[in-house]
Amino acid sequence: MIELEGVPELIDPVMVAAFEGWNDAGDAASGAVAHLDREWKGEVFAALDAEDYYDFQVNRPTVFLEHGVRKITWPTTRLSVVRIGGAKPRDLVLVRGIEPSMRWRSFCNELLGFAHELGVEMVVILGALLGDTPHTRPVPVSGVTSDPDLARTMDLEETKYEGPTGIVGVLQEACTHAGVPAVSLWAAVPHYVSQPPNPKATLALLNRLEDLIDIRIPLGELPEDARAWQLGVDQLAAEDSEVAEYVQTLEEARDTADLPEASGDAIAREFERYLRRRDPSSADGPSDGSYLRDTSAGPRAPKRKPDPSAEEPPAAPPEPDEPEDDSPGA
Repeated sequence: MIELEGVPELIDPVMVAAFEGWNDAGDAASGAVAHLDREWKGEVFAALDAEDYYDFQVNRPTVFLEHGVRKITWPTTRLSVVRIGGAKPRDLVLVRGIEPSMRWRSFCNELLGFAHELGVEMVVILGALLGDTPHTRPVPVSGVTSDPDLARTMDLEETKYEGPTGIVGVLQEACTHAGVPAVSLWAAVPHYVSQPPNPKATLALLNRLEDLIDIRIPLGELPEDARAWQLGVDQLAAEDSEVAEYVQTLEEARDTADLPEASGDAIAREFERYLRRRDPSSADGPSDGSYLRDTSAGPRAPKRKPDPSAEEPPAAPPEPDEPEDDSPGA
């Protein structure tokens, strides 16, 4: 671990993580954490040592010019912190990086070491997978955990998934052994339009995160970007009769499956979000208060220690002749 700043002193912190690669279809998950970091002007305080976890022939460094001086950016995972104001201030620890090439257990142990030091109350890991979902319908987002109590109290699914996994699943398992409550939020990205970015899926993940941890997230231009993305895909689909017919088939299947849920909890969540955004007192924003404290202070123990774990929801494994498919098997 390379510490870039002092260790923050946080209020009721939640760690939100996303990793580029196999678990990040359409860059939807990493885009969501990048949005949080950008909107709340996150303060980077630590980074993992790239030499320990990345194969630079797989994730190559990049060269850039700054005031005529050549510099190199190395692939890594960085931790930043944002403070959410409002009536109920709290902090988020944002983890954004690339799925490591090696030493995954050590990678997770380093992240959880910081979670313990900062007194993180829960870890939320964002992911995105390719699925048979139409781009014209709301993006399905599933929240999964294997802790029955957490599933019941937070309106999550209990998962019994078995199969291939990525860093999202490994980090979930590490949280289980560390006694840190952990949840995975998965957005389904249409497999026929998988190229990044996918602002509609990013927006859906952020909306679900709002509901999960009861915060208000400034969305900026993301809703307009999501509408523009859908219009663009509409135009592309209209130019190909086979694609248009396929999309219609997916729409019919989705509408049939979602019909029983057209009322009830789904509508209630949307109405609650609408009210929260109308309430000026719930407006959240960065605080001017200092995050940093003396790093010589002793660690803070986590406040809760249930034993949740979660794996990703099942998805079809990639075809043998398509090694570059980035949809997770979880």
